[in-house]
This record gives sequence, structure tokens and C-alpha cells, in this order.
Amino acid sequence: MALILMILDHRTSVLQPLRSFLSIVTYPIYLVADAPREISQWFNQVTTDEQTILEQNIELKKEKTLLEARLQKLKALEAENLRLRNLLDSSFKVGERVLIAELSSVELDPYRQQIVISKGTRSGVFKGQPVLDAHAVMGQVIATSPLHSTVMLITDASHALPVQVLRNGLRTVAVGTGNIGSLNLPFLARNADIRPDDQLVTSGLGGIFPPGYPVGTVKSVTQEPGQHFASITAEPLAHLDRTREVLLVWTINQQPLTTPEENTSGNTPEKKLENNLENIHENSQENPGDLTGDSAGENQSENDVDQAPGQLSGQEGTDT
Repeated sequence: MALILMILDHRTSVLQPLRSFLSIVTYPIYLVADAPREISQWFNQVTTDEQTILEQNIELKKEKTLLEARLQKLKALEAENLRLRNLLDSSFKVGERVLIAELSSVELDPYRQQIVISKGTRSGVFKGQPVLDAHAVMGQVIATSPLHSTVMLITDASHALPVQVLRNGLRTVAVGTGNIGSLNLPFLARNADIRPDDQLVTSGLGGIFPPGYPVGTVKSVTQEPGQHFASITAEPLAHLDRTREVLLVWTINQQPLTTPEENTSGNTPEKKLENNLENIHENSQENPGDLTGDSAGENQSENDVDQAPGQLSGQEGTDT
């Protein structure tokens, strides 16, 4: 019986409603298991002395001033980037929509790097959705239920992430190693332009992760004799082992860019191109004479060219 259930669950989606129902039933267990941590945090907050709070307040004010200064610079760079894109007649992609979720539990299996978060399909979460923390890319959603979802971290041994080197744009794939603090780049040749301390960002290939998000830092590059590929390891920038909140991202390709009215009115570039082709086809059927006249003109020009050599020959004979 257990074998039959395993086959049905792997090959079909018959047991998906039962799995969703069981996830709802077991959700209170997650809450009860997390209750000691919540109580401990509340007790620590209550017992914190006034001097510590004042010191933290001063540090936060300093950090706020620094971040505001950096934000002004980023706004100036964004405005400059927008002007350059307008000059190149390129479309500017609006910032991605995000949703904050809390970490509910961590996978206990040492061979699997997975976590459970507190958002599910009721919040719009879907399989394959990219997940980030405040520092870098964390992973992607691999399973969903109405109230929570399972996320595979980028360090899982079965996870692969398209990345590129920020310094020169060199593209490759970062593969998980099963170690929470290590990534492997196995598909770069020995003479590839990559070195320690290079920053890795998402390339946007594959359609899952948005381009340009930080991933990690190259730690070692080893070129072993007789091997076609270099041995390269990197360290993730995301705090995979201590993050409590994550960001669920909807990329520009996963959310509509136009309203339903715009789509039905035919204002998209693809629809405009289709309409232009239809108009050309209709005009060719309504005015066939124009096309025939053009063909006749072309034939007449060809006849003139054919006659030209003969006229030249006659003139030569007369001269002779």
C-alpha cells in the first residue's frame, strides 16, 4: 500500500488535495513548536535595560543618516540610467513586486538544504518563485500549500543557478554542494577570466531569477594539470543559516505589464505587427492591378536590356 501511494504521489497529482489538507491540519503543530522561541524573544525585549536601548537608538540614527546619503546617490544613478535608456529607445523595467515571509522551520535532513516559510498559495506563492533575503539570493520555492511553502536553498546539492561575474560579465552556473556556506562553479575552462573575490550575480537566464541580484563571492580558483575545467568555489552572500525573514519576488515576466483593456484593444507590439501584416494582405487582394503593373514594368525593363546588345551589334556592323 505504501509503495502504491508513493508511485501515485510521484507520477500524478491525485494526492495533492490530501497533502494540502494535512498541511492545514498540522499547521498548529508548527505554531506550538515555535512558541518557545517567540516567548523567549518577548522576554528578552521586556528585560532589556534603558541604557542598551539608548545606545541602539544612537547607532540606528547613525546608520539611518549613512543610508539616506547612499540613497540620494542611488536615486541620481537611477535617473541617469533612465535618461540613457530613453536615448537608446529601450524599455525600463519596473521594480519587482515582493512579499515578506517568515521562516517557519528548517529541514532536518543533512543532505537537503530546504526551509519552510509562512506564506503559501493563499498569498499568491507559486512553484519556482525566487526567494531572497536582505543580502542576496537564497533559493526558490519547490512546493506550496495554502498556508506555507518549501524553499530549496541555492546550496542544495540538486540546485543550479545561472550566474555571471560582475567584473566582466562571464556567464556560468553555480551548483550547490550540500554545504551551507559553499557553491561550486564546475563549467569554466582553465583559462577563464575569473579570480578570487570576484562578485557573482544572477544572469537572468532560465527565467526564474531576476538579473543583477547578488549571489556570492569567489573564494578559490584552482587550475589542476590535465583537467579541462578549473576547480572554483564561491561563498553565498545570503545569510542562509541565520535569516528569519525572506523576500518572495515576482519578476517582470511573472506579472502583467498591461491592463486587460490594453490587451483587448490590440495595443501590444505583437498585435500591431499582426494587424500590419493583415492590412498588407488585404491591400494586395483589393488592388491586384498594382502588383501586375509592377511586374509588367519589370518585364519591359528586362526586354529593353535584352534588345540593347542587338542594337549595339548593328551599329558595329554599320561602322565596319
